[in-house]
Amino acid sequence: MNRRIKELIFTLSLLLLSSFYSHAQYISNIIEYRPAPGQYINAAPAGTPFSAQTVKDSITGMVNLGSFGGYIVFSFGEPVQNDPANPYGVDFTIFGNPLTYWSEPGIVSVMKDDNGNGEADDTWYELAGSAYFFSTTIKDYEVTYTDPEQASAADVPWSDNHGNTGYIYANSYNIQPYYPQTDSFPEINSNSYTLAGTYIKDSIDTSDPMQTRSYPRAFGYADNRNRGVAPYSLPDNPYTRTIENSGGDAFDIRWAVDKEGNYVDLESIDFIKVHTAVLANAGVAGELSTEITGAVDVPPDNTISGISDMIVIKELPPELNSREYQLEVFVYHMGRLQQGPEINWSANMAGATVDENNKLSVNSAGELNITATLASDSRVTASVSTIVTTAAVGINEMTAGSQIRIYPNPASSFVKISGLKEAEVSIYDITGHRLKHIKRYTENSSIPMADFPEGIYLFRISRNNISVIKKVIKR
Repeated sequence: MNRRIKELIFTLSLLLLSSFYSHAQYISNIIEYRPAPGQYINAAPAGTPFSAQTVKDSITGMVNLGSFGGYIVFSFGEPVQNDPANPYGVDFTIFGNPLTYWSEPGIVSVMKDDNGNGEADDTWYELAGSAYFFSTTIKDYEVTYTDPEQASAADVPWSDNHGNTGYIYANSYNIQPYYPQTDSFPEINSNSYTLAGTYIKDSIDTSDPMQTRSYPRAFGYADNRNRGVAPYSLPDNPYTRTIENSGGDAFDIRWAVDKEGNYVDLESIDFIKVHTAVLANAGVAGELSTEITGAVDVPPDNTISGISDMIVIKELPPELNSREYQLEVFVYHMGRLQQGPEINWSANMAGATVDENNKLSVNSAGELNITATLASDSRVTASVSTIVTTAAVGINEMTAGSQIRIYPNPASSFVKISGLKEAEVSIYDITGHRLKHIKRYTENSSIPMADFPEGIYLFRISRNNISVIKKVIKR
């Protein structure tokens, strides 16, 4: 092949790539930025009006929305089309800075410029994510924040429209005022202000004092999934739990719902709003606050497809203290809730069952993992886990475990178990993850604890087909 032909092929390739990605567009206009109080507000690089401008024209900026209700409104250069020919049907991707075990979910809403005036003054439609139908999700939630009126960081009081009160706690790492200051945010009342929107329950795990976790939602929230690799206009499939393309959080306009929770069909949208969805404190990590680094419109490519169904199970409590528990289970197709798909259930524990009304029943104590599988597609699964306590199944510890005792408790470098000659021992963290398994433990032998972080641990001690659960505190 001669040089001229090679140059021609190269030029044509560039033209084809240019054509393919010419539809991709970044944020072009920041319409409004109104943060809630938070540890990064009023300070660079993430909590100033200038920070909001950095998310334009790229996905490498950084803006923090503060605690619950803090929001940003933006638009692309052209309307975003609700195009079923897009990969996985999604229309745009929003990027944040989550980690594998650290998500700060933000709810995304969209608006069409129905009156044609170029202003974001029409109807907002929330894109219903995987937690939208959970019983713990609150619509029309309002939080009022009050300025503590201090020159440096101080706890910011809040009250909600359900009678609850609390604080956005100050820490020693960020010493500027957390309440938005008038010089940067003159539109925010200097005494107090109220932010509103849909609230979802946090998924914070503080059982390990060395690594606080905030687990991601299944789909449909900003600042929720890790970034992948370029090209960033090639989105991830939001209905799988793996990152295969750009990562970030992909959104489909067809997830839009009205105030009553009914799906609506929008051909295109002109404005996008993101607000922090949770009101939660993560200890030394501070409040959860959604962060945005940019967004990109997805160009059509109907050659890319994948799994389009997803099962979502509301997580179980770390410990289950009753024989029966009502599960919350939802099946989605292309991100829309489906009624009636058949689910097959399996469990690792004998006697654990889920009936046709999704009610879980157990009859023995220990670590429980249950899995739901879509009957029509065995690739679509979801699992949750918990520790079933002896109280749940009515086992008396004194009878079931004789005089079983773990000492010293609290522990530091080791523990021993007395009251039995031998047993099988499993050690779990408070989230139900098994950390250590001893097939044959003999009475009063030492179990090392020095490498375990401070916190609460659950010891499952099994013998003669009976198990007891005991708590051990590591200090």
